[in-house]
Amino acid sequence: MPKKVRELKKMLIQAGFKQVPGKGSHTNWVHPYYQGKITVSGNDSADAKIYQEKLIKQAILEVKKEEK
Repeated sequence: MPKKVRELKKMLIQAGFKQVPGKGSHTNWVHPYYQGKITVSGNDSADAKIYQEKLIKQAILEVKKEEK
């Protein structure tokens, strides 16, 4: 069962990402140890796309490696 968009946002917040405004239902997330930004689309109650989950999990792993 896919995660909800709000769950992905919560994961990003816990990993230390900060939200930057986007257009419409899009939110952008940045972190000092992550190059670029992550864009999450969809309303909080919508199901997240599989590629969004993979991207966020990879970004969190990358940040954790850099923090060590």
